[in-house]
Amino acid sequence: MATNKLRLKRESGIRFIKLLGTGKGETFTPKDADPLRWGLLVTVSDQKIDELDHSKVISRWQKISTSEYRIILKPISSHGLWSRKQPFDQEKIEWSGKVAAITRARIVWRKNFIFWSAVPPVTASLHKSQGLISAIGIGEAPIGLQGTFSIWENGAKLREFAYQGQAHRAAIKATSEENWYSEELFARFAVLQERGHL
Repeated sequence: MATNKLRLKRESGIRFIKLLGTGKGETFTPKDADPLRWGLLVTVSDQKIDELDHSKVISRWQKISTSEYRIILKPISSHGLWSRKQPFDQEKIEWSGKVAAITRARIVWRKNFIFWSAVPPVTASLHKSQGLISAIGIGEAPIGLQGTFSIWENGAKLREFAYQGQAHRAAIKATSEENWYSEELFARFAVLQERGHL
């Protein structure tokens, strides 16, 4: 995958790109890492989606893959930075359908142990959340560059987990007080189109 990043960057219209490892979504810890599944996050104009989908790199990946999941998203809100960039252009839109959320953080190295100790209660709360369709871990590295990708029935269900769940609220408070992250991002998206299964 890493060798194809340069080829993908040469594709016209790509504004932001990340190659990501994934986790199974069971514990959201490094033990969850799935070496046989990986992800590609790309921000690209609407006009370039099909062109990218039929590019040589994507076609090559499809030939060696046993399954595939592609989702097209439109940003609803985004706060924070990813690699010192704001990768998602936001539009104010009314949306009542399925939503996706991406959280991503660069963890301060000496805070890793404290961070990981806070993960289990949040994970338990997430798995019990009404409206959650699917969730996996994502990241640029197994330790230090962590994130999640989740899909929800609607924005209200996502907000209920994020701001009303006791475990997640405690983690948000600790993040602020303990300064776990040197960089973080939280973004919500309207789910426009899906192909395959996550």
